[in-house]
Amino acid sequence: MSSITFAGPVPATRLRITARGRRVLAALVALPVAAAIAFAALSGGSALASGEQTTGNTFATVTVQPGDTLWSIAGEVAPNADPRDVVAKISQLNLVDGGVIEVGQHLAIPAEYGATGR
Repeated sequence: MSSITFAGPVPATRLRITARGRRVLAALVALPVAAAIAFAALSGGSALASGEQTTGNTFATVTVQPGDTLWSIAGEVAPNADPRDVVAKISQLNLVDGGVIEVGQHLAIPAEYGATGR
């Protein structure tokens, strides 16, 4: 059996990055940053593009009592208006699905009608 001998300690080599490697590394770092900026720019303007007003809305509230229906509440808060229109606006404003309301529930009434009957 023969033994293998080494000439001495192996010198440590330094990592060298070429110009092409630096460009690739810079692109990999910049890509998520650019994607985040593009996402923020595209999604940030959606609220303004809707054209909906977000200020100046004031509402009166009505608490649902036993036996109340949207129709009866519409008749109380807007006796001179068409109850179908009032029920539709109250339902839309409060996200009431199928006209189902519960006792104790607070319903927002559009300012144009107010809560004159209660």
